[in-house]
Amino acid sequence: PRSDQRIDFVGGIRGLQELVSRVDDDGWAVAFSLYPTSMDEVMAVADAGKIMPPKSTWFEPKLRDGLVVHLL
Repeated sequence: PRSDQRIDFVGGIRGLQELVSRVDDDGWAVAFSLYPTSMDEVMAVADAGKIMPPKSTWFEPKLRDGLVVHLL
């Protein structure tokens, strides 16, 4: 499934300490930190007409709406 109540997302801007805290203090069993998706990877997936998993294209800081447009 594309979503599961047992899975949560912690944005990278919060840092690794947030993941450690969730495991140590909030009872999480495990936490993973992944390398960010590169813009080249995002563009390649978009050009191929495919979709990426939820949150895999998350980036911060957020740009203003309409500032960046990829030609179709």
